[in-house]
Amino acid sequence: MDEFYYAAAYWGCRPESAQQCARRAELFFRLLSECHPDYARWYEKARSTQKALQLQFEPTFDTFVRFFGMKKYQEGRDGFHFGAWTGHLNNQGGMVTFNCGALAEAAPNGVFFYFPSEPPGWDRLVNLPVLTGVMRAMVLAWEPDWAVAATDDFREQLSQTRYPGTFVGWLTYYSRQWGEVPALPEPTRVEPIEDKGTLVVLSPERLSAANPEHVSLGHRIQGVLEERGLLREVLESRA
Repeated sequence: MDEFYYAAAYWGCRPESAQQCARRAELFFRLLSECHPDYARWYEKARSTQKALQLQFEPTFDTFVRFFGMKKYQEGRDGFHFGAWTGHLNNQGGMVTFNCGALAEAAPNGVFFYFPSEPPGWDRLVNLPVLTGVMRAMVLAWEPDWAVAATDDFREQLSQTRYPGTFVGWLTYYSRQWGEVPALPEPTRVEPIEDKGTLVVLSPERLSAANPEHVSLGHRIQGVLEERGLLREVLESRA
């Protein structure tokens, strides 16, 4: 069993209509399809695999407007939630969930992407080009405050609280509003995502919490970012 990788992006209070969220969702899924062929086909989630495989949908603006008009995809008085998967059995593809359009006074809006945890899907999809593409899709579509691609184990080793914004992952994104990211020592790379913000790539190697050198590198880079005030909870960034 290999390590479990995920990517997640968070943003605070941002009330948006069904139409606004649908435009973002359409862009998100279009950009995902450019990351890897496995992300070109999507199904709604359901109680059983057999039922879910009957729920393939085209991730268009009109489709999401229709979804967000349904009670099951509405989040209380404001906001929407949705989940989808690629139809690959035995955790060999991808799954995504998101919450958007909410006031989020108690918790942030967010999008969460889950990668395979075992071969052959793990070998095919858990690599730097695919993860970078997924992070870019999250940033360009949802315009989050902060985003990360990491493993649960790596997160636990680097953050005592494990709250979003308080640790670095294999990839970590900071919006322009969050603060300016300094130049960082090799092998860490810093690169812009258009005019939205900055992506920090901790290492060109696949990161592992079982590798002491990777954990040490994470602590060193995290220390530099903490000195610049870049380590804080997501909701605090809007305070």
